[in-house]
Amino acid sequence: MDKFQEMCVFAGVADAGSFVGAADALGMSKAAVSRHVSDLEQRLGVRLMQRTTRKLSLTPEGEVFLSRCRDILASIEASEAELSTRTASASGLLKVSVPVSFATRHLAPLWSDFLAAHPRLTLDVQLADRVVDLVDEGFDLAVRIARLPDSSLVSRKLASTRLVLCAAPSYLRRRGTPRHPDDLAAHDVIGYSLLATPGQWLLQGPGGLVAVKTKPRLWTNNGDTSVAAAVRGAGIDLQPTFLIADELASGRLVEVLPDWQAAELGIYAVYPSRKFVLPKVRALVDFLAGAFADAAW
Repeated sequence: MDKFQEMCVFAGVADAGSFVGAADALGMSKAAVSRHVSDLEQRLGVRLMQRTTRKLSLTPEGEVFLSRCRDILASIEASEAELSTRTASASGLLKVSVPVSFATRHLAPLWSDFLAAHPRLTLDVQLADRVVDLVDEGFDLAVRIARLPDSSLVSRKLASTRLVLCAAPSYLRRRGTPRHPDDLAAHDVIGYSLLATPGQWLLQGPGGLVAVKTKPRLWTNNGDTSVAAAVRGAGIDLQPTFLIADELASGRLVEVLPDWQAAELGIYAVYPSRKFVLPKVRALVDFLAGAFADAAW
């Protein structure tokens, strides 16, 4: 008794609408198809199909059983396909979108090691701080630094980073050190134009959550430009730790209002929602997860 074959034959008859059509599609004789369906009905003790010389239709019990059969057969097919993608080697073109400053500072040194580990892969790395449409623009994967909204995309968290208020010692000597978020209104600040709320900083501290409306003297859409300006004393900046860790460690920048915390962001590998993750995508996601498992920032 082969339950799997019985389900395949039963679903084949339902799809074809006849025993003859199912026999042709399955490469079996009509007699064999009929026997499988009859054996199935006898084993279940219920009629699944109404047959006449002109028409074949499912009984209510047959409709329910067909639905279950399709779920089971689809699950088996999915399991086999997933196993194939896991055991297949990564190959072909892998198109990746990455944010500019993070890519320059932290991803650029990794690509040669990744390619060495996967000799059948070709990388196309596109740097952009805008949110690309992965499907429409043909990207296999993107690295995003954000609090991810619900979406149809699949993501894996690689690391976290804090947003930190900072300034150069030279600026603080010249303009003074703010003691409360309200003091920022009297300071020069550097604005990042790609924030969800440009010019507004949300800070959590002893007084609760405060929304600080700033008036930047310098606007930029690039983190490295913002940090370079801050180091030269242009004003107070709000930047992620992955970008300013070295500057903080060296003293070129110092943290401002340390009791007031800005958002913590996740660094994610994001890829289109698919039933099966392509081997090349899985390879890069696993590689990046390992590379940033102990991120120093």
